[in-house]
Amino acid sequence: MTEAFIEKENKEIAHQYKELLRISYQTLTDEDKKLIRAAFDTAVDAHKDQRRKSGEAYIFHPISVAKIVAAEIGLDATSIAAALLHDVVEDTSYTLDDLERMFGETVAKIVDGLTKISSLKKDKDVSLQAENFRKMLLTLNDDIRVIIIKIADRLHNMQTMDAMRRDKQIKIASETLYIYAPLAHRIGLYNVKTELEDLGLKYTEPEVYQDIFTKIKESKEEQDAYINEFTRVIQDSLDKENMDYDIKGRPKSIFSIRRKMSKQNISFDEVYDKFAIRIIYRSDKENEKFLAWKIYSVVTDHFRPNPTRLRDWISSPKSTGYEALHITVMGPKGRWVEVQIRSERMHEIAEKGYAAHYKYKNADEKEEQGIEEWLNRLQEVLENQTVNAVDFVEQFKLNLYSKEIFVFTPQGDLKSLPKGSTPLDFAFSIHTEIGTHTRGSRVNNKLVPLSHVLKSGDQVEIITSDNAKPNVNWLDYATTARARAKIKSSLKDEKKLIAEDGKAILTRKLKAQKIPFNENTVNELVAHFHLKTSLDLFYRVGIGKIDNQSLKEFASSRSNALVSYIKRKISKKPEVNHDLNKDEITANYDQLVFGKEEDELEYKLANCCNPIPGDDVFGFVTVNEGIKVHKMDCPNAIQLQSNYAYRIIQAKWVDSSQQDFKAVIKLNGIDNIGLVSDVTREISSNMHVNMKNINFESDDGIFNGRITVVVKNNATLIKIINRLKKINGIDKVTRE
Repeated sequence: MTEAFIEKENKEIAHQYKELLRISYQTLTDEDKKLIRAAFDTAVDAHKDQRRKSGEAYIFHPISVAKIVAAEIGLDATSIAAALLHDVVEDTSYTLDDLERMFGETVAKIVDGLTKISSLKKDKDVSLQAENFRKMLLTLNDDIRVIIIKIADRLHNMQTMDAMRRDKQIKIASETLYIYAPLAHRIGLYNVKTELEDLGLKYTEPEVYQDIFTKIKESKEEQDAYINEFTRVIQDSLDKENMDYDIKGRPKSIFSIRRKMSKQNISFDEVYDKFAIRIIYRSDKENEKFLAWKIYSVVTDHFRPNPTRLRDWISSPKSTGYEALHITVMGPKGRWVEVQIRSERMHEIAEKGYAAHYKYKNADEKEEQGIEEWLNRLQEVLENQTVNAVDFVEQFKLNLYSKEIFVFTPQGDLKSLPKGSTPLDFAFSIHTEIGTHTRGSRVNNKLVPLSHVLKSGDQVEIITSDNAKPNVNWLDYATTARARAKIKSSLKDEKKLIAEDGKAILTRKLKAQKIPFNENTVNELVAHFHLKTSLDLFYRVGIGKIDNQSLKEFASSRSNALVSYIKRKISKKPEVNHDLNKDEITANYDQLVFGKEEDELEYKLANCCNPIPGDDVFGFVTVNEGIKVHKMDCPNAIQLQSNYAYRIIQAKWVDSSQQDFKAVIKLNGIDNIGLVSDVTREISSNMHVNMKNINFESDDGIFNGRITVVVKNNATLIKIINRLKKINGIDKVTRE
């Protein structure tokens, strides 16, 4: 590297530092600037000999993370300093003691939390990987800034992944969609969440991303013209009311558009809400609510609202702190338009998450309670060791993305719960003791079953009894991770107590049959009754399910029991046919090739997405069933690529002329005479394709059809679908 290049690089580093101070959301004092300067100098010194894969100096990465923390998320000087230093302990000769001595305990603690997350073993086993995720979230207990800086770190890594290998890009992007985007959403960092999702899609489905990105670009001019037309109509009325406001158009994210297209089986042009209109007004805290409804009144004077689409998050803010009024109105040219009404304060909280509360918090700090309450709740679930780690990750994700309802306690306090919650979920959200002793519930003063689904505005009262305790049916009624974890824990404790009694009973009964009570006998009994563990055996004896008669039958067949057990064990192993003709196998599996060497291997097609020749696919090495082939856009693809990257192998179709494949076509439209014969003629006569099954149902003039066809490849299937779309009366044709 030349001296001129190094000098230019040093100038850019100095420029980036000044930029960091300039864009900081928080007002920085002289003390703050000194702290950031010291952290900056330490980071520059620590990383001076390091470079990233792209070739640029490594220091640009911590500076970029600090800029995200300062501007996008809006955290304080302590967080900015910790972001600058986040890789110092892991990658350089500086120690945690050095940082504590130089920057104090708080910065050192945050950097320590970040170092622990980075050093978590990227385990190949999904259950251990899920356990690592649980450990990562446990760092929230130390300081939530650890997780927020980690999200910023992941965002910058996602922004600069172009120089990486394709397999690494898919692994990191899938993990981002699986874990980091939901975390950002839950903490209230909506802008960061949106960017993480879009970048995740860019690397997991690049063609889809690029296609939607191009179409958004092409439609931007038309979109801007529509926003201007909409704005003109209400501007005069708002000006007459002397409102201080801005009106902006907000495009829907690429990831959201893709999700809607997939979920509803529609094209890009059929996504009507590709943008929303935001009205951001300036107001003091006292008049915020009044002015929001005043703007609502002005908008609905000009445009007809959809009453089912009103969302009032001003009276009842989301648990993430989000406040706004959302209405959907019929805009010009007969198009539904979402209008979001927010004060400047609400807008900053929506953009920056809880960090914005520092700027606006009241003396009683009520705004801080939401995140404190969430952290306490999360902590309880995290520390509950009875919950399987993989189940925990799935439940955690479900609870992150679920919509919220707001219900009242008998005293009139407001509680936030995920949509679909029941009185049991409500009971456990109040206190574990109330949950475990629930006997019944009243909703709006009426007795309801524990399976009753709560709605926003319900007043819920829990009836308790000292004798009441959880039973296994409760797991069918509870939906939140907290309630389910507590119920499972309680059931497990009760099962252990019953099992202890059962063990004593079994010892006595075996003695009566003159059978010794030892480990071998217990194993034989477990096998004989087709159970999994000795705990299951003792429990069943304790509740009387395994009685004297059952044990007598065991005693009489005891001589054969061990043999049967061994046979069952052996039969579980896959059988190997040594007489199999190797050439015959190869001939049957020449449709796909795997890996860089394009090897021909035995495989099965996954039932979850039914790939056919021509689809973009990947191979997944299963534990018992060899290689399973999935489509790239399979619903399970992101989870598999995130959790089991080491078991993913490249796959592609090379020759599909040897084999036929089944595919299902779904149709719907307006029913008319001769439609079925038009469809069957189009498929069988013109395309020379076999139909295996055909099913049409008509309901009040609308039909739904399902046809199973046998095709050679994806190109043929696309051709059929395009031809069917042209038949008069057919509205939609999709592949299942």
